[in-house]
Amino acid sequence: MALDPPPFDPEVAAELERFRGVLAPGFTLADLDAAREGTAVELFDLTLDGAFETEDRTVPGPEGAPDVSLLVCRPVSAPATAALPVIYHAHGGGLVAGTNRAGVTEPLAWARELGAVVVSVEYRLAPEHPHPAPVEDAYAGLSWTAEHAEELGGDPDRIVVAGASAGGGLCAALALLCRDRRGPRIHGQVLMSPMLDDRNDTVSGTQMAGRGVWDRTANETAWTALLGDRRAGPDVSPYAAPARAADLSGLPPAFLDVGSAETFRDEVVDYASRVWRAGGVAELHVWPGGCHGFDNLAPEAALSRTARATRAGWLRRLLAQ
Repeated sequence: MALDPPPFDPEVAAELERFRGVLAPGFTLADLDAAREGTAVELFDLTLDGAFETEDRTVPGPEGAPDVSLLVCRPVSAPATAALPVIYHAHGGGLVAGTNRAGVTEPLAWARELGAVVVSVEYRLAPEHPHPAPVEDAYAGLSWTAEHAEELGGDPDRIVVAGASAGGGLCAALALLCRDRRGPRIHGQVLMSPMLDDRNDTVSGTQMAGRGVWDRTANETAWTALLGDRRAGPDVSPYAAPARAADLSGLPPAFLDVGSAETFRDEVVDYASRVWRAGGVAELHVWPGGCHGFDNLAPEAALSRTARATRAGWLRRLLAQ
């Protein structure tokens, strides 16, 4: 029996219609060069009109691997002796595209409101650099950030990892790695429509085939680029696909959100449920009618404004603890 997909929010649907022919949900590797070109440069003011001073830092990468580039953004108005929260950001792009400038606008908005340092990591991309390259780069950058937090004006005990889509999946993997390696202490994790499960076999994936912004074809393309013929097999690491983790106990508090009309819906809901079953702390929001990346596609939609305000509110409460 065919599964009827949930309807899109009307304002989101209008933007999808407006960009019909430009947004292709069925991404394949034939589209990779165009995707990378489109995310190579983010044309916005990283200083937010002088609110931040920015610099690029090159830090040691994983053993035997190249160095890692970090974008560091510090509030200009912060006292020299302040120990500010740190938002460690991993960009989206299906693990095959993107730079450390991509998607950093929302973390910068949080940081301006809450008074925080933003560090955004550049990690190697699949298929040229399959698992574990992306997550090990992100872990190396996080380790350096924790060790040098005070130098950056940050508090090593208040580091929050945050990312959308593939970046959200990487942040979930970082939380698992830090727990299992006894690595840097993460204060919280913001997982926005995170890419968590290589198996690509959920009801929401079937419902949204060929619809929205990122469908099951695109998802299979990206996971295959990362894992090759191991994708959907029995031996996939939870540090590649966090949904594979057998144990979700002992993780930092998590904020998870996802659209009701997107491929990742069911895997995100299941992940949050498993955190709760393991005795953990998670706040989950399923935005009715949201497609993947709806808040970027339709930033002025009421749904998008509510989603952004809810994320910022969760961070505000977390950092007040």
